[in-house]
Amino acid sequence: VQLQASEEAWCSLGGSLRLSCAASGSIFRINDMGWYRQAPGKQRELVATITRGGSTNYAGSVRGRFTISRDSAKNTVHLQMNSLKPEDTAVYYCNAVVVVTTTARPYAYWGQGTLVTVSS
Repeated sequence: VQLQASEEAWCSLGGSLRLSCAASGSIFRINDMGWYRQAPGKQRELVATITRGGSTNYAGSVRGRFTISRDSAKNTVHLQMNSLKPEDTAVYYCNAVVVVTTTARPYAYWGQGTLVTVSS
């Protein structure tokens, strides 16, 4: 299973960006999908997650500005980021909890990381 995410992106304070990530390979079902980020010198943190049923969860710092969505038919997840701030600058990682066969356990896969830079 591979997760292919958007290329590097940047914008100015208050701008908007949209990240996308597509899962491919031997996939029976994808459970939760999500986005995490890691800023320089900091630990990786949750940004947003979405269940197979569409329930979402957001970090407090992005709630109201970011929107996560998914297309289960295409095994893709998106992150619409509005009102961006310099503190949103980080490497963003997409994540998918994948079941590869009917008897396999779910396993978390990660994308390669997308550098998002927001200038002030």
